[in-house]
Amino acid sequence: MLQILYQDDDMVAVNKPAGMLVHRSWLDKHETVFVMTTLRDMLGQHVFPVHRLDRPTSGVLLFAKSSDVARALSGQFEHHMVDKSYLAVVRGYLLGSGRIDYPLKVKLDKIADKFAKTNKEPEFAITDYENLATCEMPFVSADRYATSRYSLVKLTPITGRKHQLRRHMTHLFHPIVGDTTHGDTAQNRAVAEFTGVPRLLLHAYTLAFDDMSGKRITVVAPIDDGFGKVVHDFGWGDVGIID
Repeated sequence: MLQILYQDDDMVAVNKPAGMLVHRSWLDKHETVFVMTTLRDMLGQHVFPVHRLDRPTSGVLLFAKSSDVARALSGQFEHHMVDKSYLAVVRGYLLGSGRIDYPLKVKLDKIADKFAKTNKEPEFAITDYENLATCEMPFVSADRYATSRYSLVKLTPITGRKHQLRRHMTHLFHPIVGDTTHGDTAQNRAVAEFTGVPRLLLHAYTLAFDDMSGKRITVVAPIDDGFGKVVHDFGWGDVGIID
């Protein structure tokens, strides 16, 4: 069962679990459980994805109940009318707040983009960040230091490039913990061993959009037990994250 965060006659938002594919994909031909089909069976009707979250990312995921509504909502994403925020645990002390304005090269899929041009110019990409908490933990994740430092940050993507948040954090030398593609293997292993939570610590926290009447809707996704355990173990229980 999926946690339904918001629903009306036109759309439904769920809290996507980490590790679950949104729909059938060549990425894992053997997978049989998907958010879209699970939600379809729960509601007893077809649903239409409006946007996507990477498999290891949890949080707010919006579906339309008709193709017409899907087109309308997709238009909001395309015209930057949707506001999104994410929670992430990153390596080191990323203090204060700021904006990352750093172009990213187009990431092509070996199969889906088999015939796409490979010499495209980097696309502009912008992410805002804000520190929510920091900690210093009594375990070793790098040989040079006896302790390990981490930050809980809120990330707001202004653009929507592939793996933008993960790549921008790595660009700042503050990779997201649990990122097996762009992150720090030693950090991933150390945090997983200390907390027992091996997942990517990236969560789609809020999503704000207009419903079909023009009313602004803001959906908040509580963090799951795994992310919540890391928050607790790192001493961030008083930060005010919904769980």
